[in-house]
Amino acid sequence: MSIILCPSCGTKNRVDDLRSTLETPRCGKCGSLLPLSIAPLTITDANFAALVQHGSTPILVDCWAAWCGPCRGIAPVIEQLARESAGRWRIGKLDVDANPAVARQFKIDSIPTLLIFKSGQLVDRLVGAHPKPAMEAALRKAAG
Repeated sequence: MSIILCPSCGTKNRVDDLRSTLETPRCGKCGSLLPLSIAPLTITDANFAALVQHGSTPILVDCWAAWCGPCRGIAPVIEQLARESAGRWRIGKLDVDANPAVARQFKIDSIPTLLIFKSGQLVDRLVGAHPKPAMEAALRKAAG
């Protein structure tokens, strides 16, 4: 459970941490979107279903590995997208070496691979190091 201060009206809102990963929380008083964690979510084989497959907010999953140069190259862009999301989408990172089940499930043969989900369904896949505008365009399309 977290307390998040509404940037619009200043009301303190109690937000369930797991639920906030599934839906964008809103202020109980004025209805404004509440700011979420600025860091990408850590996605694992164990929490994948809870974080990705049951949420209504689009989520970009960066499938990466520590030894991958292009993965390290786009990491600052991924973090920037998370900071700038304003509740429109979520950003997560999946280490394919540590989480082979999800990597196998989605046939991750090359990294970085960016998977975009909406309502639990895979709606887009970007393979390789893409520039920020391409990632944003794919997220905007998924957000509809």
